[in-house]
Amino acid sequence: MSTTADNQFQQIISHAKEYGFVFPSSEIYDGLSAVYDYGPYGSELKKNIRDYWWKSMTQMHENIVGIDAAIFMHPTTWKASGHVDNFSDPMIDNKDSKKRYRVDHLIEQFADKLSESGKEEQAKEILHQMDALLAAENFQGLLELIQNNKIACSVSGTCNWTDIRQFNLMFDTKMGSVSDDADTIYLRPETAQGIFVNFLNVQKTARMKIPFGIAQTGKAFRNEIVARQFIFRMREFEQMEMQFFVRPGTQMKWYEYWKEERMKWHLSLGLPAEKYRFHNHVKLAHYADAALDIEFEFPFGFKEVEGIHSRTDYDLRRHQEFSKKKMQYFDADTDEQGKPYGNYIPYVVETSIGLDRMFLLVLSHAYQEEKLTKEDGSTDERVVLKIPPKIAPVKLAILPLTKKDGLPEIARALMDTCKPYFKCFYEEKDAIGKRYRRQDAIGTPFCVTIDHQTKEDNTVTIRHRDSMQQERVKLEDVKSIVMQAL
Repeated sequence: MSTTADNQFQQIISHAKEYGFVFPSSEIYDGLSAVYDYGPYGSELKKNIRDYWWKSMTQMHENIVGIDAAIFMHPTTWKASGHVDNFSDPMIDNKDSKKRYRVDHLIEQFADKLSESGKEEQAKEILHQMDALLAAENFQGLLELIQNNKIACSVSGTCNWTDIRQFNLMFDTKMGSVSDDADTIYLRPETAQGIFVNFLNVQKTARMKIPFGIAQTGKAFRNEIVARQFIFRMREFEQMEMQFFVRPGTQMKWYEYWKEERMKWHLSLGLPAEKYRFHNHVKLAHYADAALDIEFEFPFGFKEVEGIHSRTDYDLRRHQEFSKKKMQYFDADTDEQGKPYGNYIPYVVETSIGLDRMFLLVLSHAYQEEKLTKEDGSTDERVVLKIPPKIAPVKLAILPLTKKDGLPEIARALMDTCKPYFKCFYEEKDAIGKRYRRQDAIGTPFCVTIDHQTKEDNTVTIRHRDSMQQERVKLEDVKSIVMQAL
């Protein structure tokens, strides 16, 4: 990450804290590494993104329903899913600094520095070698790649490395009243398994026919050894996942469908297409026959926001094997020859998006520092969050010009009219210019000022966040103007 990009990212992090979006968790006790709390405006923005995703999946698709599965699951779930044996990351330690790195992150950082110094072809070649070695799980080859390129620790500056080892990322805990007799269970590392174990329950009770999907949002937990980049990689995070169950042999058709459909969802927020790209996986997970990432250009480079995976029938088949319960679907439809499809274990296409990463995507893209020229020729500047109005934490700020002359009463009446329909904010304190700046900083798309002219002709001044243009409109039209923008 360049110095300029790093400075910009640090400004975004500072802004997030100063204006009530994200706080370090347990900050009065010096915080907890890679764990964060969402403040008043952050919790609103996060909820709005979650609701927008949920509506797009469950309300706008007749063949997708939702569930809310428990975080704790029977421990055999994670044996069946492969997480106990396979959910690991290759790690390496520097013997001098004792600092631990994820191998791919260490090599990627080195490649970024090469690119910044103009050696882009060399950087691409190293990343290509890394992908091939990771795909083959050739840890000795990865170590040699690090040593041959003299990739050094950022703390000690030395290349004195340990061997590469795998570390399982699941948190475990105990369930039971007496610790000696307690069973070991896991905090779920993903929300998908809660969908798979409920496949038949949902299919029967919701009367779903294949193809159909099950959506879920919720917390997941991973003991990330190297957690970094603010809320991009955390130990406690939230996922928005949808598992789409399809007839075997049709999974590639649906894989392509959801690849395009999910990109449309991102672009529907008004985010620029040139900031996005698809990245096909070189190394496939043990359950997949195809996989790609939707990546976004953050201040620290292109990074994964959402994954699209064709998971085959791996999960349902493994749960059938371990639970001894049939996970089959009876398909009464017939093929082109008129032969019934009968019983089979469905294949699955997954869409999995990190809510916290989407939050950071919206925040980092929305953050802008603007230099303004006033009418008298002097300059000013403002920090504004140009958050898409439909997911902005506050949609309308209602600002009476003074605290007297009946203006607060008019403003309160407008507040009562609008707040059942969208989130509003009311403020009387400070000069109107300062109030505008505060609303710009939290991303409020509209501000309405109630002044003395309002008492005469029942009109108000509405200010648009992005253009800062102001126009006089009827008081009774304010709600519909905001609703139309949403």
